[in-house]
Amino acid sequence: MDFLTKRNIHIKNEKLLKTAFTHSSFSNENHCENYERLEFLGDAVLELITSDYFYKETSYQEGDMSKIRASFVCEKALATYAKEIGLVEYIRVGHGQLKNINDTIIADVFEAVLGAIYLDQGFEKAKKYIDDIIIPYIKQDTKFLSDYKSILQEMVQTDKKSLEYKLIRETGPAHDKKFEMEVRIDDMVYGVGIGKSKKEAEQNAAYDAITKSAGRII
Repeated sequence: MDFLTKRNIHIKNEKLLKTAFTHSSFSNENHCENYERLEFLGDAVLELITSDYFYKETSYQEGDMSKIRASFVCEKALATYAKEIGLVEYIRVGHGQLKNINDTIIADVFEAVLGAIYLDQGFEKAKKYIDDIIIPYIKQDTKFLSDYKSILQEMVQTDKKSLEYKLIRETGPAHDKKFEMEVRIDDMVYGVGIGKSKKEAEQNAAYDAITKSAGRII
């Protein structure tokens, strides 16, 4: 896999790497393990690596470090990294999911691959991998998170319409929840978003509504 080879990473356990790319829809059809356990591990490794960077390289206070770090490990950011390095083409999904490899799946796989690198190659190699991919975005101060809820609220208030967010679905184990929210304007659904917290899902739903409206409300 080019994105690993170019970073001098050679996974010895090929089955582990295949699992990192395997969505539950594929594993259900083919009776094999999916990436969810590796994603859980990769999420923790990513948090440690990025926290280590912000602690050593900045003088931010705890609250600021948490806020800034969150913007570089959010779903949108992880999906962006994955697309840039060419990771997406290796994702394995079931037939019913082929046309819906969304940013949630892509971000999950990014974390799962990190988990596989950590298990197979150790922490230092995992850290070098993340430093190579993410640190340039941090140094460029790339904006992944914006307050889309406030932007949407402004648009809605202009037209004197009502806006509300509603939880549609909550999935996953207690340690790795996924929330799906929809945003309704005058009781009509205009956007849907998924996130690891209700707040992130609401922001993604607001972003979805803004994007679909192409700047028009709505």
